Amino acid sequence: MAAQKPLKVVVTTRLFTPEVGAAAFRLKALVDGLAALGAEVQVITTTPPKGSGLFKPAYTLSRWPVLRDAGGNVRGYIQYLSFDIPAFFRLLAAKADVVVSEPPPTTGVVVALSSMLLRRPFVYYAADVWTEALSAMEVPSIVKKVMGAVEGFVLRRAAAVIAVSEPVAEQVAKFRVPLDRIQVVGNGVDTSVFTPLGLAASAEHPYFVYTGTMSEWQGAEIFIRALPMVREKFPEVEIRFFGQGTDEAHLQDTADVLVSGSVHFGGVVPPAEAAEWIRAAAGALVSIKPEQGYDFAKPTKIYAAAGCGTPVIFAGRGDGAAIVAEGGLGVAASYDARSVAEAMIAVLTDATVDGSQTRESRIRWVAANASLAASGRVAAAAVLNVGKVE
Repeated sequence: MAAQKPLKVVVTTRLFTPEVGAAAFRLKALVDGLAALGAEVQVITTTPPKGSGLFKPAYTLSRWPVLRDAGGNVRGYIQYLSFDIPAFFRLLAAKADVVVSEPPPTTGVVVALSSMLLRRPFVYYAADVWTEALSAMEVPSIVKKVMGAVEGFVLRRAAAVIAVSEPVAEQVAKFRVPLDRIQVVGNGVDTSVFTPLGLAASAEHPYFVYTGTMSEWQGAEIFIRALPMVREKFPEVEIRFFGQGTDEAHLQDTADVLVSGSVHFGGVVPPAEAAEWIRAAAGALVSIKPEQGYDFAKPTKIYAAAGCGTPVIFAGRGDGAAIVAEGGLGVAASYDARSVAEAMIAVLTDATVDGSQTRESRIRWVAANASLAASGRVAAAAVLNVGKVE
């Protein structure tokens, strides 16, 4: 009996290793999982910015130049289309049994249309729901309606939707996607990088660290507004931001006005360097602005901090707050400057944090509940199941 040919999977994503970002990490975990299960994988992605480093995997990487903003990011509709339009023709030329699409929904559209023309299934990897994210931003209502229609079209056309959490799956279902097409695969971080073992950053003053995306719906300015109150008791404490996002300039302006010289912005750094700063921090800062339609989000920066053993201060409510509180990962505070300041002071003094919230317990929780490699294997199995059925 002849051996069964390996399934051919094409993964379409604007971000991929060696670029830094949750999407790039998540997609690499998926592709690693697919390769481990015997699939023949091709990744259709972008040419990374200069200085990103080398990455030479065993699977095929098809890269193409793309427009980037001043910060080197593929963010904004023109930048998205500079990837999506060529990707459509690249997909038409690609041989595949199943295709995977990463957000944004504009990429989902080109994957859906090319899949319809070639009569092959595709899977949509829902790390979040873009229509919900837009509700937290000041954009015209027509943009929200159009994006909702686009996202709904993509989600309903997908043979399967893999969601990073139950709340995201619930949001997907609101687009009239049959429940049997939605599978929750979980999310997490690379526990070989975000670990207590390794180098720790050296800083002149104690600090809190914020890593990753800085968008309006996250509302990280709450930490800057809380810092003057914290400094009344701990005059030397600072905040260090690493990452990028649409709200970064606003955060810098707020810091200049309220606590000039005490908030530092270090830009995008490699995961290993981010882990060094997290290990040496008094606490890691995570926020979701309430009542913006995004309370279901579970930011991966929670897992990154806890994986290093560092306590998390979460400002907001919903699923992220529940993870921090129930998992013993730190302190969940209301989204107001006074409550956040009290949480930061509590971590600095270790006066009110539950004694069970030890560095070791946080590390164990992440290993058991938030391994990116484990979620990547689950997602890979879900993708291959679609290919086999078809």
